Amino acid sequence: MIPVKNSRDLEKMRRAGRITGDVLKYIEEFVQPGISTLELDARVEEFIRKAGAKPGFKGLYGFPGSACISVDEVVVHGIPSKRELKEGEIVSIDVGAFIDGFNGDAARTFAVGKISAEKQRLIDVTKQSFFEGIKHARAGRRLGDMSHAIQTYVEGHGYSVVRSMCGHGIGRALHEDPSIPNYGTANSGPMLKNGYCLAVEPMVNAGTFKVDIDGWLCVTSDRQPSAHYENTIIVTNGDPEIITL
Repeated sequence: MIPVKNSRDLEKMRRAGRITGDVLKYIEEFVQPGISTLELDARVEEFIRKAGAKPGFKGLYGFPGSACISVDEVVVHGIPSKRELKEGEIVSIDVGAFIDGFNGDAARTFAVGKISAEKQRLIDVTKQSFFEGIKHARAGRRLGDMSHAIQTYVEGHGYSVVRSMCGHGIGRALHEDPSIPNYGTANSGPMLKNGYCLAVEPMVNAGTFKVDIDGWLCVTSDRQPSAHYENTIIVTNGDPEIITL
């Protein structure tokens, strides 16, 4: 069953979403060659806690970090470590904030120093695919319309969408119904309703959509780079409200 949030719930969602979006803006300036992913994680946690929230990921299902920090061919769920970022890499940072009983969730892929035109294009297409998808995220449309739009845009630019992981509903729990694939058939799936809260997150690979999963780590099977862009949205009767920007 997909939860519908009331006005009081939505205000709490907005607060969680605002903190989640703000920490991603904050952390971007620290994404530089030579910084470790562990230091980035520490800064994320400090920011979230100073805002009065808790890191939504820390300890969830046993995850050890406050952020998932995934470099180049790592798609998602990268565990923070002493590994230092290098010039020319790209890094996806996925964060969540929990406050007043509700969660926010968002992700961005950042350039580490100067990157290739090919990697920048991958980041740009991934980001735009999110916005192409949420054009269909309104009450009365089918979930599959959004999934289909993301897939069509990504594949039209020569990339592939990860199929073994997807977006999700969000609210009191970080992961709620429904699952939100980044591929699918138009006019399929559940009908969206006013008050649904969704974490829409295209994960886009430069090469094959196939991934290898080892514990937490998820990497592209061909070891080509991957990008990730996510926001938490509220479905309305018109355009969705993006609460993590």
